[in-house]
Amino acid sequence: MKPKTLFRARQAALWAIFCLAIPGVRAKPNIVFIIADDLGWADLAFHGGNAPTPHLDKLARESIEFTQHYAAATCTPTRVGFLTGRFWSRFGILAPYNNRALPWDTVTLPSALKRVGYATALFGKWHLGAKPEWGPNHYGFDYTYGSLGGGVGPYNHFYKQGDTVETWHHNGDLITEEGHVTDLIANEAVKWIASRREAPFFLYVPFTAVHLPVKEPPSWLDKVPAAIEGGVARHYAASVMHLDDAIGRIIAALEKSGKRENTLLVFTSDNGGSTAENNDVKYPVGDYPSGRLPGNNLPLRGEKTDLYEGGIRVPTIMSWPGKLKPGAFTQPMHIADWMPTFCALTGYKPEKDLMWDGVNMWPAISGPGAQPVARTLYWTTPSHSAVRDGDWKLIVPSGRNAKAGKVELFDLAKDPNETTDLAASMPEKVGALKQKLAAVAKADRDAVVKD
Repeated sequence: MKPKTLFRARQAALWAIFCLAIPGVRAKPNIVFIIADDLGWADLAFHGGNAPTPHLDKLARESIEFTQHYAAATCTPTRVGFLTGRFWSRFGILAPYNNRALPWDTVTLPSALKRVGYATALFGKWHLGAKPEWGPNHYGFDYTYGSLGGGVGPYNHFYKQGDTVETWHHNGDLITEEGHVTDLIANEAVKWIASRREAPFFLYVPFTAVHLPVKEPPSWLDKVPAAIEGGVARHYAASVMHLDDAIGRIIAALEKSGKRENTLLVFTSDNGGSTAENNDVKYPVGDYPSGRLPGNNLPLRGEKTDLYEGGIRVPTIMSWPGKLKPGAFTQPMHIADWMPTFCALTGYKPEKDLMWDGVNMWPAISGPGAQPVARTLYWTTPSHSAVRDGDWKLIVPSGRNAKAGKVELFDLAKDPNETTDLAASMPEKVGALKQKLAAVAKADRDAVVKD
């Protein structure tokens, strides 16, 4: 038996033991997966942020916090990894992307869950194809609403200028409506939760907050602490607070409907915080405040688009009342792990090998004394690639940057903030990690859209 196959078989056995040990776990849980957009490691109050986030603070106290949860360095790649269980480079997606990202026959997380009785919905940002004919209804979602493209203007709901400026939709039909984007997304999620009956559901809520351009109403700006100064900084803080309130509304809807006890809820971000110019000229005129975003990833190094920890390590918490004890999960976890984890949890068995790069982390998350999951994590952007093996992380220039830049090596156990590059002093370790990177990269572009 191949090592990977043996590893998965052992995971399945551990999960079966867990199911027998905990009463009621056989009932398929509802799954609510919330992704913030460009939210930095330290943008939340429970990580030292300067904007109050009472709902997320409370959720964090009641949750497992993943202290080493990794996403991609930008938005579309993270969404590819989450919904397919595969590294985004398999699909040739290395950066934000507006054409169709996934082949039509891709088995996505929602399409897999539908096969085991789940109702599925997406409210928010899709960003895997910015036209209706490429939208989420074609990839396993029963009900969809929000932006087909990326982050949109908070009031006009327009994406960047071009042939996909109009992407706000309801079940694939482009629509125009009034309201702040954070409220509209939360409203739909709350209504949908209230409409659920007996069937388990998978609710995916990828908010556009706090992606630029940020612009908040006076009702939220007035709540920002006086110590936060500057136009963009105050709008950004208000956006964080507005997002926190929206998540509180979703949790309240689960509680009101009596579904909270059987709902596994995850909150995360799609990449690190950004310091880009808020008033981006690519967006249609919206009278947005000018200045750089104050995305805060400290003490981690780097930001959105970087493969340093500040670009890819994101705040992540998971709650399932009565089933999971609050605490810290310190093993590295990759965004691609969620699909195999949720599929194992819900009883979905693939009819063929889906070539997952992620692994089922549920036994490690839920089982006392679970052994660390040993594997190589992998990231790619248009300019760099990286691997993490154990506590060692290698970043190498690639793509458009292949002949420039330098190779960097970090020991994350001793230096989580990546202050000391060890590449020059440890050439053998660099060589070994380059071999691991080359091995995992062999599968790049094996699932690109061909038509």
